[in-house]
Amino acid sequence: MKLFELIIPESQRIDSVMRADLVEVTHDTDGLLNEVLEYSLFSGGKKVRPLLAILSARLFGKQREKSLYNLAIAFEYLHVATLLHDDVIDNGEYRRGKLTAQRKYGMIPAILAGDFFHSRSMELMARYGSGELLDIFCEATRGMVDGEFVQLRNASNYNLSVDQYFEGIIGKTALLIGAATEIGCCYGGGNKTDRDAFRQYGINLGCAFQIIDDLLDYQGDEKKTGKSVGNDLAEGKITLPLIYALNRVSSDEKKHFMEILASKEKRKKAFYDIYELISSRNGFVDSRKKAQKLIDQALGHLSPYKSRCDSHAFSILEELALYVLTREK
Repeated sequence: MKLFELIIPESQRIDSVMRADLVEVTHDTDGLLNEVLEYSLFSGGKKVRPLLAILSARLFGKQREKSLYNLAIAFEYLHVATLLHDDVIDNGEYRRGKLTAQRKYGMIPAILAGDFFHSRSMELMARYGSGELLDIFCEATRGMVDGEFVQLRNASNYNLSVDQYFEGIIGKTALLIGAATEIGCCYGGGNKTDRDAFRQYGINLGCAFQIIDDLLDYQGDEKKTGKSVGNDLAEGKITLPLIYALNRVSSDEKKHFMEILASKEKRKKAFYDIYELISSRNGFVDSRKKAQKLIDQALGHLSPYKSRCDSHAFSILEELALYVLTREK
């Protein structure tokens, strides 16, 4: 059975729980806020983070308790909050093939909707989790904010190292995914060894996901990704494929490309030159190899739990990891 056939029932239930929750908390809120929340939350995302929390808990005996789903949707709320704020920061025009909320409704409604989701995510984690789970959730949130500052610092550094790149993506992307799997494991009753394994599964998964995202920005099909290729380069973001390539050129070549990267106008015109540079220096190939290594590590952390009581949940976690490497959007 294909992955999406496996996860459709869970995704539908997650959507249902979120819709019910929004009805509960927005019955007396402003109509525009409700519209922005609805538009942002149900825009086609796969709800991977709540799904990871639910599946991780199920491997430790928790099944389909309502409280588990109410806890899990906190991850989607926080994720969507970060997307809303990111699109304001980046002045993004499209996400998942649709206008971003800040383009459709304006900057202020988008920021406030993000604040609402952030607040509600913390409330849900406190209500349905525990102090320990809330600590993990808040630690991931702080790490995400710090990751944004790392990205800001790196924005003017066109000579980024591999270590600096990973410092940024772990904070920005991987920590929340790692928190989802760790909190699911902890909610299900996993011990410290279990929690560490599930956290590492999530972090490795998140890093691999981001690397593939970086590859799609150069090599993706715009009809499938819903956004134009070359966005990262145009914005001056130096991602892993380019870092690998720049580490393999002569000093004169590096100086030439640094001059291009430092100029917004030159970057916009140089996409195909940069693409050729990355391709000729195996930046694409080696980035994909790195993503494969991270997925292998993620599956290594997961493999001891294959004989747990819920083999179906294990299969989906395994398939999700493998899907990361083949996704096209």
